[in-house]
Amino acid sequence: MEKYVEVFKQQYPFTMLTESQYDRVFTDATVNSYKKNQFIFHEDEKEEESDIYFVLNGLAKNILHRSNGKQLSIRYYYPGDLVGIMMMLTSGEMKFSVQALEETKAIRFKRERFVEIMSENQAFSNIVLEGISNLMKSLYHEVKYKTSELDDSSYDRDLFKQRVVSYSETPTTIHHTASVTEAVKKMKDEKAGGLIVCGDDQELIGVFNYQDLILAYLQEDFNGRIAEYLNEEPYAVNDQDFIYDALSYLKHNPAAIIPVLHKQQVVGLLRQTSFLKMQNSIYFDLRYQIGKANSLEELTSLSPRYNRAFQQFVAQLLDDNMFAYDICELISSYNDELHKQILHLAEEDMVEEGYGTPPINYCFIVMGSEGRKEQAFSTDQDNGMILDDYEHLENKDEIDTFFKIFTEKVNYMLETCGFPLCSGGIMAKEQKWRKSLQQWHSSIQEWLEKMDAEEIRDFTIFMDFRPIVGDFSLAYDLREFVTQKIQRSLTLQQLLMKDTLRFRVPVQPFGRIHGTGRSKVLNLKKGAIMQIVNAVRIYTIKYGIDDVNTIKRLDTLRKHERFHPRDTENAKLALHRLLSFRLKRNLQQIQLQETLNNDISVMSLSKEEKKILRESLLIAKRLQQVLELSYNRNRVV
Repeated sequence: MEKYVEVFKQQYPFTMLTESQYDRVFTDATVNSYKKNQFIFHEDEKEEESDIYFVLNGLAKNILHRSNGKQLSIRYYYPGDLVGIMMMLTSGEMKFSVQALEETKAIRFKRERFVEIMSENQAFSNIVLEGISNLMKSLYHEVKYKTSELDDSSYDRDLFKQRVVSYSETPTTIHHTASVTEAVKKMKDEKAGGLIVCGDDQELIGVFNYQDLILAYLQEDFNGRIAEYLNEEPYAVNDQDFIYDALSYLKHNPAAIIPVLHKQQVVGLLRQTSFLKMQNSIYFDLRYQIGKANSLEELTSLSPRYNRAFQQFVAQLLDDNMFAYDICELISSYNDELHKQILHLAEEDMVEEGYGTPPINYCFIVMGSEGRKEQAFSTDQDNGMILDDYEHLENKDEIDTFFKIFTEKVNYMLETCGFPLCSGGIMAKEQKWRKSLQQWHSSIQEWLEKMDAEEIRDFTIFMDFRPIVGDFSLAYDLREFVTQKIQRSLTLQQLLMKDTLRFRVPVQPFGRIHGTGRSKVLNLKKGAIMQIVNAVRIYTIKYGIDDVNTIKRLDTLRKHERFHPRDTENAKLALHRLLSFRLKRNLQQIQLQETLNNDISVMSLSKEEKKILRESLLIAKRLQQVLELSYNRNRVV
């Protein structure tokens, strides 16, 4: 330690300390070494336990753990940098972890002694604070812009796909023959910012607002008819239009009142304040409750499988004719929030049980339908974990033990929340699906070289992985590695085609639907949905497209002229219809307290529903036939 004291004395602004202050600041100080990927400290440490570090050599980075599960690094620490001062000055409001990027050595000072010296030596304190102040300003702007770029607001976009009827307010109307004076009185009595002017049959004539009133006042025309002050073509929306059309108009016309029509009759209105109830919508309210849940019991009551309000919300979206694949994306985003909170609760449990915080960075990934954001109510778990490389660390056995216990907690918590354990064992608690980044690279390489027909099914599920919590850079690295490897593997593509042909689409060329039993039961997922998903996946593999969601894959294939626009729209329409059948059947099974599955009875469908199902199956069959033809020709699609 003595040699470090001498080195330390030469470092500005520590040259300003007295001998007595040197002695005291080094009392109980220790020199600690950290290997690559080790945490110097973690944000979950209690504030009173945090200390101050002086980097002697090596390199470290800070990591902000954001509420949406993503992690963000906004600065590095080099030799001569102080670590931990900022959190001390912000009273814990600005929290982050610090991780070694290479072998790093740092002096760890007791926080209370460092604060004591700063309070005594004003000159030393001013210099330290000035440096921290400048750093915080730059960090503020960097965090502000980086977080705005990376925020995951997909669920907001999903809500904008709702219909106008969901946000329409009761209209305040007036007949077109009314006078300006009558309009003013009605606006005062109704406390309305404007009136919708209608004809005898409640048809739209125009909108009378404050601007029109001011014009009438300037002309001193109080007894004139309001019809004389109306625009010829008022902007209006239909009650079944998507709300983003109205939002776009209001963005540029904030004072506007938009009439809502149903078959040319005025049935409501929209204005900026109409969308304030977005904050109180079922979806927003339930997501908010997830983020505030402090127990597994609370989360279970909020899960799609058990929450009646969420089920009614999905049923309403189906009734509103929202695309089923958009609804599935919304369900998947909601499930993401449940996963994030479960991981948070599991981390808290690990601390309470004495295991501490995660010793290294990790990324929790979801696969299969959740990975593609195509989740319905009938689903099991498909998840895994990517760990930062840790095999070189002395405590690697402890790290193994930590994540083994941690992932078991997560998987069983998810089961409690209505996500059954995967019958195939594709879960983070299994060693096969919980590996370091380098181990994942090695496993994928081995997979591609030695894959058999049985393992191809697991690999098919794995390929659609998506990160939801932790260090996303680990998943991005793995995604890039996987995309490059599988694009060059013709054998893999052949195996994928052979696997998808195991399940035939149960329909004949002329439209006769095959089903089992008297009621002609067919499995929507295996018999049709997965045929579309698998076919699209094989095309994206061939062309090196790294999108995961099937709709995005289709759009990218069309954009790069690998799929004809008509074929793209046909596949999307078929997927929408098949997912609609699946969602409606799941909601019915929940209501009847039946076991959730993907089966549907053809005999229970109406004539129109059978027609829709038949058309969708024929599209799926065509995709399957294209793959089969390519396979029989012994070449890739």
